[in-house]
Amino acid sequence: MPRIAYVNGRYLPHAKAAVHIEDRGYQFADGVYEVVPVHKGILVDEELHLDRLERSLRELRIAMPMGREALKLISREVMRRNHLNNGFLYMQMTRGVAPRDHKFPAAAKPAVVMTVRQMKPASKEKLEAGVPVITLPDIRWARRDIKSVSLLPNCLAKQQAHEAGAVEAWMVDGDGYVTEGTSTNAWIVTADNVLVTRSATHDILNGITRIALLDRVAAEGVTFEERPFTVEEALNAKEAFITSSTNYVMPVTEIDGRAIGNGHPGLLTMKLRDAYVAHIEGGEGTEAASPAKSAA
Repeated sequence: MPRIAYVNGRYLPHAKAAVHIEDRGYQFADGVYEVVPVHKGILVDEELHLDRLERSLRELRIAMPMGREALKLISREVMRRNHLNNGFLYMQMTRGVAPRDHKFPAAAKPAVVMTVRQMKPASKEKLEAGVPVITLPDIRWARRDIKSVSLLPNCLAKQQAHEAGAVEAWMVDGDGYVTEGTSTNAWIVTADNVLVTRSATHDILNGITRIALLDRVAAEGVTFEERPFTVEEALNAKEAFITSSTNYVMPVTEIDGRAIGNGHPGLLTMKLRDAYVAHIEGGEGTEAASPAKSAA
């Protein structure tokens, strides 16, 4: 079945979907994006994702191209046309098309693109083994809280991780503290069973899975600290894991070639993963994606 994309008001075959060469997202990375997981036909934590999308647009002074309900209707139509049951919905919004000039154009119309992708859950083998990460200097700009399409430093770091046989790179600021992964948030569990992750300031992107998991942490009565942690503290941690919309809660069992804890996924990590999966399965904070009528 051919994939279908939405581009500025049109549903097109994925292979033929395109934007103008002077779209500012292409020329200046002048835009934002969201990735919303879809589980059993349900958009997971959709409202939180849309809240973050609107915030990112505001920070870049890009007008919301349509109302939230219209955006929801289109997203469901894209899912329907692609028969998406498990995977993710990708949406990207840029300042639009205008003659190339660094300053904001006076009358550009924001551009909207939506695509979907099928995706299988993490394998049992991967969860049982955990994943390795490496650490690298964080060379990104100072507004990491904006979900910008400007991801070149993230791509460079992810490639280095891949070449090192790791699945993720944890980026480290100038003071030696871990900020986050290239596409994930970073967490550790100390020897005293304290869960630690960095505060959601301009230094990191406040992940939606991170937000949802913090609710589970509170419900489970886990001792928790929101603060920076060093690479050395991570290497000596009892457990570590990453979170994201596509990884959920994924155990980290190796950092820079050193085993974390006993080298196996930790008990608290897996307990929190189970709690997050239960959140998804229960449909809390999610909305069904089966429209009664087409948005075409």
